Amino acid sequence: MKIPKRPPANFTTVIPTPKRYMELLRLQIHPTVNGKYLHWDKLIHLQPPNNLTSEEWWFAIKAARAALLKPIPLHDVNGHPFRFCLPDPAPEYLHHIDQDAGGRLEMYENAITNASTRDRYLIHSLVEEAITSSQLEGATTTRVVAKEMIRTGRMPRDKSEQMILNNYLAMQQIRGLKQEPLSKEMILHLHLILGENALDDNSCVGRFRQPHEKIAVYDLENQILHDPPRAEELDERIVKMCDFANGKTPDFFIHPVIRAIILHFWLAYEHPFTDGNGRCARSLFYWAMLRQGAWLYEFLSISQVIRHAPIKYGQAFLHVETDDNDLSYFIFYHLGVIRQAMNALQDYIARKVAGIKQTAQMIRASALFNHRQLALLNHALRHVDAEYSIRSHQTSHNIVYQTARTDVYDLAAKGLLEEKKRGKTLYFYPAKKLEEKLRSLQ
Repeated sequence: MKIPKRPPANFTTVIPTPKRYMELLRLQIHPTVNGKYLHWDKLIHLQPPNNLTSEEWWFAIKAARAALLKPIPLHDVNGHPFRFCLPDPAPEYLHHIDQDAGGRLEMYENAITNASTRDRYLIHSLVEEAITSSQLEGATTTRVVAKEMIRTGRMPRDKSEQMILNNYLAMQQIRGLKQEPLSKEMILHLHLILGENALDDNSCVGRFRQPHEKIAVYDLENQILHDPPRAEELDERIVKMCDFANGKTPDFFIHPVIRAIILHFWLAYEHPFTDGNGRCARSLFYWAMLRQGAWLYEFLSISQVIRHAPIKYGQAFLHVETDDNDLSYFIFYHLGVIRQAMNALQDYIARKVAGIKQTAQMIRASALFNHRQLALLNHALRHVDAEYSIRSHQTSHNIVYQTARTDVYDLAAKGLLEEKKRGKTLYFYPAKKLEEKLRSLQ
């Protein structure tokens, strides 16, 4: 990844006369190009409209953006403020995100809002985010192995597995911290969880970098991509970041999703740790989304989307820093990531719901079960934590005890129900991977 070409710094050579200056302004060029918030590095490869030169087109776009830009309390190392604007189609993206965050996924048979099934989707998303966020930082463990480690609870075998487990634990912590205001202590606590035994130097875990620790982001050719603020300034700068995250600044409304996205950028810009900054920044994005009540974001994995095109993720940061601290580049990029993550979640749930329906239809056509067993299995497919007993089965179907006992024990013998005794009563629960076991029986 290379530093993007910087835009023209001086328009006096591009716009030679006041008359031409006014002519370009009267064209009312839009801040975006075909719905994209383009950087100069991308724009120079496109054909300008209205017989303009690329430089004139860029000037007109910059003028349109300048009228919309709003500053935030984040300043670069030279004291210049970061700013952002939200031209079309950003408001439309936010509208759709608001709809989804409000729970529009209830269309999938309450798959997420149903307490008995939501955990299977939550665990899937937490595991997916933990794996892909770690892979972005260099973890090499395969998805299959990582899922096996988390679900069985075994100890990590190497640093890659430790990184993934730490990410998973941090995501769980965030769910419990969503009501708490952001503070320096919370950030350090999250970094402690994320970094424990997963950094090259374990003494750097849970603390900010120190003045003698010179940290920068480099490309493969050892060129500096990002040189963060001095360590001596971190305490003061982090206080400002927390005030922003908690809604104390600025004095105008910022959509909660935009605030969460800017927080993601802000932590990454400060780069307060010697390692683990990316993981911590993405964790704070989730904290900010959950704090505003967008519960559905527990089920999204933004890192899964980012990992498919990590260069675009890096470019989104660089576009901001190479064009007057314009955060709109990162905002537009991140809005696209959220939409893709939402689509991926919808597709995942749709596949799971469709699979359950297909399995239910298949077993209804089977001669292996009577109608009472079919009713129990259909219920178990949709309620993974359901509890059954011989007595409850007897009552549900108005049958004698012996018939109920035969029904339930037959399902247990086929490996479809698991037994557990509590007191003097024997209870039965849907077997793990019930859907797969039913398919194999057919």
